[in-house]
Amino acid sequence: MKTTSPVSRLALLAALASVALTATACGGDDGDAATAGKPVTITYWSATAGAKETAEAFNRTHKDVRVKFAEVPAGPDGAAKLTNAIKGNSAPDVATMDYSALPEYASQGNLTDLTGAAGDLVDQKFPEGVRSLVELGNRTWAVPFDVTPLELYYRRDLFTKYGIEVPKTWDEFREAAEAIKKKDPHARITNFGGNDPAIVAGLAWQAGAKWFATSGDAWKVDMEDPASQKVAAYWTGLVDDGLVSRTPLWAPEETKQRADGTLLSFVGAAWSAGGMPTTYGAAKGKWAIAPLPTWDGRPATGMYGGTSYIVPKGSDKTDAAVEFIEWVTTSEAGVKARFTSQKTPSSALPANPAMREVAARSFDRSFFPADVDPYKIAAQAADTLVTGWTWSPVQQQVLAAMNKTAADFSKGQSAGQQAAEQAIKDRGLNLAE
Repeated sequence: MKTTSPVSRLALLAALASVALTATACGGDDGDAATAGKPVTITYWSATAGAKETAEAFNRTHKDVRVKFAEVPAGPDGAAKLTNAIKGNSAPDVATMDYSALPEYASQGNLTDLTGAAGDLVDQKFPEGVRSLVELGNRTWAVPFDVTPLELYYRRDLFTKYGIEVPKTWDEFREAAEAIKKKDPHARITNFGGNDPAIVAGLAWQAGAKWFATSGDAWKVDMEDPASQKVAAYWTGLVDDGLVSRTPLWAPEETKQRADGTLLSFVGAAWSAGGMPTTYGAAKGKWAIAPLPTWDGRPATGMYGGTSYIVPKGSDKTDAAVEFIEWVTTSEAGVKARFTSQKTPSSALPANPAMREVAARSFDRSFFPADVDPYKIAAQAADTLVTGWTWSPVQQQVLAAMNKTAADFSKGQSAGQQAAEQAIKDRGLNLAE
């Protein structure tokens, strides 16, 4: 029997009903059957590490379905490309999508309803905590791939040099920041340019914020709740007091400062470990990973990103698409294939617990100290995800508004709140007073 997740119990039902669910539930079987001995060819778009290698491995081992892969941009550019393709009836048969984008795409009728084709797969292979991100309105809209708990990456050698203990709380993190600045005026515990809304959301999530929820058939928006204000005030205080660098996140300067030891730590996710050997190879054996500091000392974290597999609206090859998706997400061969990319190795933590050991064996962990197991730490963090988080049905507008106020976290959340409320109204959805 189909289970009802916390998100699916929400009145997202109203948003999904407004776009005529029956239109998206008819990803047909007509184009799936291989004819005259020819395999069904499906197109696959992704920006994720190892995606190309995964498609190639599938094609080597399957005869009835062939995958034609195309790399697409990550972030907003990739989302725009997919949206335009759906509108132009030229969308791929399979694509990867961040969990945060699913409510928006599903409520606009831009996804194929996978309840019949993959609902049982999702219910049987994935834990409830991640199912709640892909089951909306009691329908299945995607198949999860990874879980992305926030963690603390830190230079163990420099923490030792400055006599700093790994902080377990955010109060201790501030104390460590003060001590580092005092001992080396040029060094900082981390940087926080504030220009990545996904990080801000993950930190608010950890603190217990619930930016989006529903009441009856209306959406509630509260990006300025006490938990969010606490997070904004905390990081604003660190910036204003000069305890963290203002270097923008993802900027070349950030990479340089981490490499030369100016920045001693950063907030990342499970997938962050994959790029570190190529980016910070000279610091092999010096970077370690710890649980994210918490507000009260009790283990808790939020998520940063996370990938699911979707079948966009318009595909008539749902069964073939799901065959590929199931192989990628739940088979040992599929998980191993993702790790064959030498240029951009993946350290994704599979959402399917049965595949985590497979991924751990496939990942080269020699960059980290011998006693640091990235997969064990990430799996433990995943077990501490705060429940009850819901993403927005107008996520692109929220991200765009927050990006415009990167230097001020409080203003960013306020701008996101205003943008969300207006966009929800513009979509014809109900907004709770």
